[in-house]
Amino acid sequence: MKAYMRRAGLTGVFLLLIYIFICLIVSWRAGKSFPEGDSDQDIVKRKLDRIEQTLHKLSKLIEVSGQKSSTNKLFPHVDQEKEKIVVPKLYPNSYLFAKWGDGLSEEEQKEAEGLFQIYGYNVFLSNRLPLDRKVVDTRDIRCLKKTYPKDLPTISVVLIYVNEALSVIKRAIRSIITHTPEHLLKEIILVDDYSTYNDLGKPLQDYIDQIHKERPGLIKKVWHKKQMGLSQARISGWEQATADVVAILDAHIEATEGWAEPLLARIKTDRTVVVSPVFDKVHFDDLHVETYVPLSHGFDWALWCMYESFSPEWLKMDDESQPGKSPSVMGIFAADRNFLGEIGGLDGGMTVYGGENVELGIRVWLCGGSVEVVPCSRIAHIERAHKPYAPDLNPAMRRNALRVAEIWMDDYKKNVLIAWNVPLQDHGIDIGDVSKMKKLREKLQCKPFKWYLENVYPSLEPWDNLLGYGGLQNTLLRQHCVDQGAVPGNIPILYECHFQQPQHCYYNTDGEIIIGGIQSHKYNHNRCLVDPGSGSTPTLQDCQLAKINQLHMHWDFRQGQAIRNKATKRCLEVAQREYSHYELIIQRCSGQSWKIEHVNTSF
Repeated sequence: MKAYMRRAGLTGVFLLLIYIFICLIVSWRAGKSFPEGDSDQDIVKRKLDRIEQTLHKLSKLIEVSGQKSSTNKLFPHVDQEKEKIVVPKLYPNSYLFAKWGDGLSEEEQKEAEGLFQIYGYNVFLSNRLPLDRKVVDTRDIRCLKKTYPKDLPTISVVLIYVNEALSVIKRAIRSIITHTPEHLLKEIILVDDYSTYNDLGKPLQDYIDQIHKERPGLIKKVWHKKQMGLSQARISGWEQATADVVAILDAHIEATEGWAEPLLARIKTDRTVVVSPVFDKVHFDDLHVETYVPLSHGFDWALWCMYESFSPEWLKMDDESQPGKSPSVMGIFAADRNFLGEIGGLDGGMTVYGGENVELGIRVWLCGGSVEVVPCSRIAHIERAHKPYAPDLNPAMRRNALRVAEIWMDDYKKNVLIAWNVPLQDHGIDIGDVSKMKKLREKLQCKPFKWYLENVYPSLEPWDNLLGYGGLQNTLLRQHCVDQGAVPGNIPILYECHFQQPQHCYYNTDGEIIIGGIQSHKYNHNRCLVDPGSGSTPTLQDCQLAKINQLHMHWDFRQGQAIRNKATKRCLEVAQREYSHYELIIQRCSGQSWKIEHVNTSF
């Protein structure tokens, strides 16, 4: 019977009920026609055989019924599922539709793509998700067993944004309210860095008014009259905060269950520690949450942020519920509000975007505090496909990085200048007035940057042995530069000079010529120019492996003179091929000369 039921649809079930009734009547009538003298057992067997035959006929009828067209002749008033129409994707090259968007109409695709170009994430989908959607709990099981004091510090949560999607801001607010104990959450402060979108006016205020029916006065708003940048937005939020602890978050986040207590407990234990949650990644296209493992927040000499492994001591504990020391913060953090004020808050001289989080991390460490990542605290954070408010972040990032270097890095500031390929003297980039921050450093009696490198961030490697850096040009062909060429690949080329990272070259006291950028950390490898010893094509090889394999990687070079390999005595030169095409070659020296863009030490 169950087998027949599984094969039946809605129509089949209806037919099944009719035929079962018929079967019972037929079986009852058939019982009277059995020959006299048959045993009861024989009669029952014959009845069951006839019922089985009748059900077999029924199953065939159900199969035929299921194969009929949408116009059902037996039951013309029963609706049939309409055949789905497959709509081709209008934007096959859009990142948004690479893995998402099947089944959308043309109009829906146009709306989704338009919103994506504005915001850098899937606002079309966000607008259709519940504001209180359930996010998977990604905490380590040991976190769930922890208990926290009831008398934790109160918290002010600052959300900073400019032209953020309304549904994303609403979801951030709702998630904070839902997942922060009511007695700990003192206020939510919205800092609008001069948004221009209309739905962040009255529609957002209407939502705030709705929240205030539950929690009167919970939400405050700060609105900048001009765009002032991330650092100033964070300062504005911190200045308005009144709780014991201030947490500064992006507005495109979702707070998850238990996010606040681990941060507050750590600050209660040590008010000088600045703490950061682990950020789980919310994918920009389908908004699903991907679990990230706990990692520290590092940076390179250009001050771009990156994730790095915690210290060997932390790894030996084999306990992902324990906080880990971090050289810096990524930008989302919590701190004792008064301690943050004592060390000068945030640097208001930073502009637009970038470097302000690294500056805070360095200052905290040098001036009496520490920075930690707390894995039992989790925040789901949308990673945009693009940042719509600043298509090119490099100019602002470079300016901010040079400002940080000038204030905090002492003689090590030259590494930042090298990383941004600017001259060590008279670079001409306006970094603003740094006198106030330098006076703060003296007042707080902060440690030298050398202490930071030795005790906090020993894997950050100073470039002490560089003689020259930047674009490398042959004096016969000044509009072309040495370039790392195709990646993957290991053949350097000549290419029209643009002086960006693929053309950054470095010559050091060991006689190595590094091409295509230089790594900031001891655990990373560079690629060195090598004379293969035969043939005329130069190659790029991992510098460490080249040393081990004793490749011809050492060169004699003086500014404005030849580049000659110490082992083979051959020179790096340029040669014209077919169709006036020039290329790099290794050949017997013909007197060609080279110049590198910036000279660190005269050579």
